Amino acid sequence: MSLSGWKRILCSRKQLRIEITLACGQSFRWHETRPNEWTSVLADRVFTLSQTDSHLLYKVHGTDCGDWEEIPLLHADNADLAGVPHLQTENRRLAGVPRSTKRKNASFAAKNPQKKPRGGATSGRGGGDQKDGVGAARRGDDDGSENILRDYFQLDIDVERLYERWSDADENFARVAPRFIGVRMLRQDPVENLFSFICSSNNNIARIAGMVERMCTRYGEPLPVVGGATYHAFPGVAALAADGVEGELRALGFGYRAKYVAASARWIAANGGEAWLRGLRGVPYARAHAELTKLTGVGAKVADCVCLMSLDKTGAIPVDTHVWQIASRDYMPHLKKVKSVNDKVYKEIGEFFRDLFGPYAGWAHSVLFSADLKKFEDASKPKQQPSGRPPITEAN
Repeated sequence: MSLSGWKRILCSRKQLRIEITLACGQSFRWHETRPNEWTSVLADRVFTLSQTDSHLLYKVHGTDCGDWEEIPLLHADNADLAGVPHLQTENRRLAGVPRSTKRKNASFAAKNPQKKPRGGATSGRGGGDQKDGVGAARRGDDDGSENILRDYFQLDIDVERLYERWSDADENFARVAPRFIGVRMLRQDPVENLFSFICSSNNNIARIAGMVERMCTRYGEPLPVVGGATYHAFPGVAALAADGVEGELRALGFGYRAKYVAASARWIAANGGEAWLRGLRGVPYARAHAELTKLTGVGAKVADCVCLMSLDKTGAIPVDTHVWQIASRDYMPHLKKVKSVNDKVYKEIGEFFRDLFGPYAGWAHSVLFSADLKKFEDASKPKQQPSGRPPITEAN
């Protein structure tokens, strides 16, 4: 198979490995539809992604993408981190400007309102509010799809250099890193990220993915059919706040999580709508975390998942039983005596990793988390094409 029909973004596997990043429990809608091909919905478009050693490949299916304006990518220039583009040290935290994504499509514009530059200081070490400043997106992207992917994968962040710094700081990370290169944090839509993780309570990745798909099928707008499957946009807050949603979700197998979804949607709708949620990108970590925990079914861990995965709080550390086990086994042996993750232990683990790894501690934590998952035991090498299918090559 040649690259015919695929568009390309220069991006080595050391910067991104999609087979880990898309399957490590950050997002629940990516499916490997063919070997080394992953399909999902981003910004109301159906994307299929693949990868070579040097490029991220993508296709956008069956839609007239229309006329898109430029999408700014966030970064911070900092001479204190020479050679590490777009990072900021803890002793030089600046006020930032949140992303503004604009599309001449009313439904998308409603989900992505323009933001005003945020003012004031960032949150300090607690959350690592690092995505400060604005970098121009590429202008050669006719329909905006490349810029959507660059923003989603946060390709303005040099993760290879971050790995070097984390490896210098931690011998355990240095042992893990060569086998798990290119693990990145996704920059997800906050609405999708929040309601997906509300479904994560006492759940596993496969079941969460099933719930999210049923939610999208029931309440999301239909998108193009790809490979015989109809894809749907993620539903907006208004759809999830409508009368009868809780009962319908219970009938779809959500159990007690149905109440959490419906109640949280109603609270958001009554307190500023989606603009309130997206606006949390522009406030310090501590405030964003506290605001999120006002929602039914959102505790400290879900709030940290949303802070890290969609609200640009790069130092947020979601602590679940798995992370607790990693911490007690490899870093904090005194925690082996602790029977459960209480508030004190939760905060202690977060502070430890922030002290160890710095402003992007949440990203480093995700690498350690992925490396400890049984599903990735064979991930010491990037996936290879099966022998029955020709590999994607750089030839045209």
